[in-house]
Amino acid sequence: MASPRRIAVATSSAIIRLSAFMFLRWIPGHHFVPLVFTSLVVYLTSIFSLFKNTAPQEWQTGKPQNPNSRKPVSSRPKSGDSVLKTLLTGLPSAKWPLWTRTTILINIVLALLTVDFLARGYFLYPSENVSFSRIGYVSPTTAKLVFREPHSDRMPMAVMYQEVSGESQDWYEEGIVYKLDNSTDFTATVTIIDLKPATHYRYSLSNNKSGTFTTAPMPGTQEATRLSFVTSSCLKPNFPYNILSHPLRVPGLEQMTSALAKLPKLLRPSFMLFLGDFIYIDVPWRFGSSKAHYRSEYRRIYSSPSWTHGPEENRAIDLPWLHTLDDHEIENDWSQGNKTAPYPAAADPFIHYHVRGNPPIPPSPQAHPDNVTYFAFTHGPASFFMLDTRTYRTEPSSQNPTILGNAQLQSLLTYIATPEPAGTYWKIISSSVPFTKNWHVGTNDTWGGFLDERRTVFEAMWRAERELGIRIVLLSGDRHEFGATRFPDPTLESGPEMLQPNTAGHGVHEFSVGPLSMFYLPIRTYRQTDSEDVAVKYAPTGNSKFGLVEIADDVEVVPGTSVKVRSSALTYSLYVDGEAVWRYRLTVPLDRDDSLHGPVLPPGRVLEDKIADVDWSVVLGSVVGRMPELGKWVVESVSDFYLEVASRVQKAERLD
Repeated sequence: MASPRRIAVATSSAIIRLSAFMFLRWIPGHHFVPLVFTSLVVYLTSIFSLFKNTAPQEWQTGKPQNPNSRKPVSSRPKSGDSVLKTLLTGLPSAKWPLWTRTTILINIVLALLTVDFLARGYFLYPSENVSFSRIGYVSPTTAKLVFREPHSDRMPMAVMYQEVSGESQDWYEEGIVYKLDNSTDFTATVTIIDLKPATHYRYSLSNNKSGTFTTAPMPGTQEATRLSFVTSSCLKPNFPYNILSHPLRVPGLEQMTSALAKLPKLLRPSFMLFLGDFIYIDVPWRFGSSKAHYRSEYRRIYSSPSWTHGPEENRAIDLPWLHTLDDHEIENDWSQGNKTAPYPAAADPFIHYHVRGNPPIPPSPQAHPDNVTYFAFTHGPASFFMLDTRTYRTEPSSQNPTILGNAQLQSLLTYIATPEPAGTYWKIISSSVPFTKNWHVGTNDTWGGFLDERRTVFEAMWRAERELGIRIVLLSGDRHEFGATRFPDPTLESGPEMLQPNTAGHGVHEFSVGPLSMFYLPIRTYRQTDSEDVAVKYAPTGNSKFGLVEIADDVEVVPGTSVKVRSSALTYSLYVDGEAVWRYRLTVPLDRDDSLHGPVLPPGRVLEDKIADVDWSVVLGSVVGRMPELGKWVVESVSDFYLEVASRVQKAERLD
């Protein structure tokens, strides 16, 4: 029978290895950190206790003792001792002293790697002196330039620009920034104006920072019939962990850059719609909640070498980024409003680094402009409304809970009901958290926890699609998984076959994707449970996922006929770890002849699918994904049984 000390050694060793692996390669949760180090203390204490009470001379010298000498029975090699057993269990072996030292070293190294991932980037790269520049929102005649320059000897800062392919190579001065200070963390935003639509430009700052951008097309032009952009959420440097990697490297950002560089020039994206969790203040460890802590996280991300990965003409830093706020930029599952700490500290760098470079607020914000963090803009054939589902929300369990707040809700409803000008066929609404309730873990943190407000928004969307002849598409992030869902209009008749899971069809569509570079969970938590949220496609696997959205005029044949009609087509391409694996198409007929199209918009259809629906990992993940529901059912069943028994006992006592 194994001694308690040997059990402690084997158990603590197993916990160290499993926890470190999960922390470094699977999910960097803060719970694993104390688990690794507590287990290491138990392991080292227990194993040295074994050394002390067995054969000290042998452990100290590493040489077998004289076979004729007497030694304690407990120090004799076990009959089952082997190199493999020692390496796998972490148990010491008198027969294999070298491999015993090796297995101890393995556990110590795993703890050191945990420390490295946890602290190297934070302590060795404070990035206080980082200088960078990036492009934010771009309109037909303007471009927002966000930059940071902490070195006073490089001030004042001149902002220059020129056409890249124009006949004139003259540089034009937009303006001069004379001072930057700590009030904005040494950042500034300059709007370059009087630009030409659909034109490629180069900008240059007097501190030698430079980049390129392309202005949006003017509405009504041929260029305005086409649009391409990317969307994703959630990034964390150096995950999965690689000891040889730069601690601020973002692998998913590089994979995206390489994938986009392979596209034809016509399909290169105009911007990135990034839907939250740009930083993870609380993963893997919250070092503080002050304004300085939040600022340092933004600086570290912008210090990443991944921004300039690849050829100069395809750098990620030159892609305009538009940002939405989510919980890990504040605190996990945040729902305490914009006055409670740490929100004010978290909002400070988000405003300076991101809001200043974002699109304008909606024409009807329903609130004072200084208190608005939701945005609206039009680019080519689509208009956009970027929601803020964190700042104004209340607890889902509160009375009349809201995820948007009244002002933002009314502004969104006004946007949905407003007809778009000619040439704009799509309303695209972005949310940091999914609209669908098909995710069965953390549902209350999504729109699934605010179903009354969701219903109000959906009714407005269905009405707009019926009456305005425009198509509404929802984009979201947060889940570290991909899920495509459609929400059929209940006022329109849909046959049972149109409500089956994993089918293309009618309805407002949502594409939820993430992470751009972070962990994913192989546990399947997404599935359809009713006919309100119809599952189209689910893809949880992949540390890097993003969606490429392409909109362009097309000519299609009406199903069942030979008639060709013009349409505006939206194609959503899902990229996993740098490869396109799934493509889906939606269309808006440009000829609204009901005799050809019927009274509803055409159904969506799958163009390409390389994702396996059934394999052992899917089956196992689905079973594990149902465990929380099973546990809840068991608890509720036991509770109901107990209450029933107690009620009967109480009734029997009254009768007695």
